Amino acid sequence: MSVQEFLGIRYAEPPTGERRFAKPARVDDAAEPLGHFGPIAPQPTAGRMMAGQLAPEEQSEDCLFLNVWTPGPDPEARRPVMVWIHGGAFVTGSGSGALYRGDQLAANGDVVVVTINYRLGALGFLGGNWGLFDQIAALEWVHNHIAGFGGDPGNVTIFGESAGAFSVGALLGAPAAQPFFQRAIAQSGGPAAQPASVATEHVSTFVEHAGVASFDDLRKLPVEAIMATQLAMTPAYVGAGLPFAPSVDGDLFPEPPLDAIANGIAAGKEILVGTNVDEMTYFAVGNRKLTGADEAYALRALARGLGSEKAAAEAYDAYTAARADRGWGTSPFEVWTGVESDRVFRLPVLRMAESHSATGSPTYEYLFEWRSPAMGGVLGACHALEIAFVFGTLTTPGVELFTGGGPDALALSAKMQDAWLAFARTGNPSTPELGGWPRFDADRRSTMILGPSPRVEDGPMDEERAFWDGRTIGRYRAAG
Repeated sequence: MSVQEFLGIRYAEPPTGERRFAKPARVDDAAEPLGHFGPIAPQPTAGRMMAGQLAPEEQSEDCLFLNVWTPGPDPEARRPVMVWIHGGAFVTGSGSGALYRGDQLAANGDVVVVTINYRLGALGFLGGNWGLFDQIAALEWVHNHIAGFGGDPGNVTIFGESAGAFSVGALLGAPAAQPFFQRAIAQSGGPAAQPASVATEHVSTFVEHAGVASFDDLRKLPVEAIMATQLAMTPAYVGAGLPFAPSVDGDLFPEPPLDAIANGIAAGKEILVGTNVDEMTYFAVGNRKLTGADEAYALRALARGLGSEKAAAEAYDAYTAARADRGWGTSPFEVWTGVESDRVFRLPVLRMAESHSATGSPTYEYLFEWRSPAMGGVLGACHALEIAFVFGTLTTPGVELFTGGGPDALALSAKMQDAWLAFARTGNPSTPELGGWPRFDADRRSTMILGPSPRVEDGPMDEERAFWDGRTIGRYRAAG
């Protein structure tokens, strides 16, 4: 099936001048596409590869553009719509990342795929949820205009990975977002929102580093000064999780989004959520002290994440035992990876699944176990590895070095695309190739294992999950 692309469509006015640190101003009519990807949000160049960018792109505060891939702009087609929210720790990335091209999904599933930019870093999340308001503005644009591109505004699935998945979880808990989507897929991320008090501290730190008298003075600074301050202040935020992230602001979020989900704000919406087995290797593989750690070093590293030496020792022992019983590696690095992958990613996702399924809403869970061949296999089933499988972009130059290639990888990619497309179309990811995908609930915890041998298991890695019962894992500390 052939696909048409409409690149660089403005969905909101430029967030510059007095519109910096303000909610986006919607555009009334569907703007003509630029014919190429629009500028991306200002961001540091480091980490761009991590956020799916394989080439440099123009950066500008005037960045609120989206892209559409469609099998045809027939207003009568009423195809399912899939809106992708990119990751990148809320500081990097864009909707034009090479891994996120929507032509394969659109062609294979007869759907309309949309990718979006949103404000990042200080410009997107300092003193407010500006980046999330951008996402909602994009969804409102889709609601108002996607029929002209062959899409059904009444059948919209939001999906995202990492910070994009944190965004999906947050939008599930945001009253203002509810009218604009019917289904949600969160890949490696739960509902992230830091307390208002923490967000206020971050504002004070930023103002101090910028050398201005007040937050309002930041509107007058050149964007280059904002970016320079953002980089210079990074050491002050070490250990603070994600300083530039959603916050419980009393406006977009009257309550923490996980609480809102538990209270039924998104009841009736279908969700598909999951994580990768070895998420944290992606962030640690360049740290030789950690990859070659002895037990003492791993315990110190765990104590920083868990908040105490006692909790670190308990986690280390519990995970070592669980992994040994399963025949998995128990080196200090592997144990650290297991604990932190769960703390930062899998447990928040599980808590979201538990909360949503308890409202009686259809909830589906996966665990991705395909291993990357890169770096001698040390990455395992790491963070972001599943993205190319979902988008069908395994053959993008350079990507196979990360994902692996060959018939088995392509077959898994086809199965995952079919499942994601089935979910977008019907709210159920079951397919003939994967078979029935049972709904998740807190009793059975039925989970689709996605890897060389896809299968359903009840409560995979449940011994590790049980360690966290009754413990505080944090609601916003995450890798992104």
